[in-house]
Amino acid sequence: MPFDPASLTYDANGLIPAIAQDALSGDVLMMAWMNAESVARTLETGRVTYWSRSRKSFWVKGETSGHVQVLREMRVDCDRDCLLVLVEQEGPACHTNRRSCFYTAIREGEEVEILKPMEG
Repeated sequence: MPFDPASLTYDANGLIPAIAQDALSGDVLMMAWMNAESVARTLETGRVTYWSRSRKSFWVKGETSGHVQVLREMRVDCDRDCLLVLVEQEGPACHTNRRSCFYTAIREGEEVEILKPMEG
């Protein structure tokens, strides 16, 4: 059965959360938003394309930084209201130059930085 991005459940702003996960290591890298067009573009090009809520424009991951995400597989959750994009990540995923945006853990009631910025 062919996939239709319109079959997904978007919020009132026409957006759906997309979680990026490293296809090889399984590390959760980041979460961003997509709309139906960015889902279609991602599937067509193989380059993960998000929707920037602040800029109100498409954002091809790595377009300016070079830290691209190559799509390996897109998965839809059971409610069709969240996506998991399995990617090949080149360089850091986070704008803070860390491998993952999830670099802060809450341990014993304290925030602890668990990932340092990448070198180079």
